Amino acid sequence: MALGASHRLQDGVVAVETMTRFALAVLSLASGVYTYLGVRSILDGSPTAVFFAAIIYSASVSVAIYAFWSYMARFYPHVTGAASRGAMLGVMALGCAMIIAMSSWLNAAALAGSAALEQHLAETVEDYTADLDQAHQNALAAQSLLPDIQRTSERFSRLAEDERQNGALTGTTGSGSVVQLLSQMSSQLNELETGIAASRERVTTLFDQGRGHLETMRKLVSAPGAVEPRSDEFSAEVVALSGVIASLEQTSIAPSVKRAAEDLSLGFIAPVADGQAADLANRQDQVMQTIRTSVTAQSQVLSQAADEILAREPVAERRFVPLSSAEAVLRYASDFIPAWAGAISIDLLPGVLVLILAVVHGAIRRQEERLPFAERISAAELLQALEVQRALGRQGIDVEEALQTAEAEDERRAGPNITSLDMAAKTPRKGPPA
Repeated sequence: MALGASHRLQDGVVAVETMTRFALAVLSLASGVYTYLGVRSILDGSPTAVFFAAIIYSASVSVAIYAFWSYMARFYPHVTGAASRGAMLGVMALGCAMIIAMSSWLNAAALAGSAALEQHLAETVEDYTADLDQAHQNALAAQSLLPDIQRTSERFSRLAEDERQNGALTGTTGSGSVVQLLSQMSSQLNELETGIAASRERVTTLFDQGRGHLETMRKLVSAPGAVEPRSDEFSAEVVALSGVIASLEQTSIAPSVKRAAEDLSLGFIAPVADGQAADLANRQDQVMQTIRTSVTAQSQVLSQAADEILAREPVAERRFVPLSSAEAVLRYASDFIPAWAGAISIDLLPGVLVLILAVVHGAIRRQEERLPFAERISAAELLQALEVQRALGRQGIDVEEALQTAEAEDERRAGPNITSLDMAAKTPRKGPPA
């Protein structure tokens, strides 16, 4: 049974030898083709130089892979010692690492390079979308001050009108110093309101331009065709969008609001009381002092709100870096695990064939060791042994006597390991003398 199984395994190894060579050749060729495509994506120069350089590199990779796995398939299954087999496994691991370094990543670039580049463009679009939104929010932050400014302006204007019509503040009707001061404060706040409203239109225009650039960039990401021309157009759109974001950052009205708020209190110039009577002039001074206090409080509120807006984190400067397909595959490797697995499997699949041969040869050796010597010896070995015996007989050498002499020599060299009783037992007895 064991002899038949051993023979069947040996016949199987012989039968698949041609298939093994064919598989190694096909896998090496496939790896070379994808390596060629990957190399072409990262080389620069004239088309002819790139073509020949890629051909030479890919051919070298194919030959190296075929030679390496041929050597391993030929020698590894027949190495039996633990130290020798460990050394061969170390060599195999080193060779696999070198194959991945010189071929597998280029295979992955050929398999998933375009998809990786599109992902790079898509993530860039998301980043610039966030930047545009942040710049837009920073530019519009001052718009939140507009209701307070309008309410304060209307209050000053209403007080001026009440003073003019009814003398609500001084008790005397007419357009005197108090009405002039209230009208002055209302006019200043109206100018600030007009500036904020005008900035809103500018911000809206810039934001619409930025959204247009983003829309074009999204179309370039998902458009059909080669990715390289789309990447070039994408870069041009990125430059234009960066300019829009920078303009939005400079359009913020918050610095102007802060200066205007400071001018309300620092530049406060109260007119001289123009009342003819001393009592009226005194009442006008008191009202103008009250107005001054109110203006100072409003100035502090606006200045503090402007400081909070200015304290917002500005949009970080971003620079778009175009990538080659190989660089994109390496950067986004975790998103293209199937492509990496396929690229590496093409190069390292022969290692599975080597391990199969090693297991089969190991099984053959174990089965042969359990067979008797008579069943292990082949017909050719038997014929060679008979030929040696006949040659020794022609020279007058007795084979059996030579074997006994060799055994005696071995026992003599063994020395103390053989007792005298054993020697006596092995010495042939002589008969009585004739």
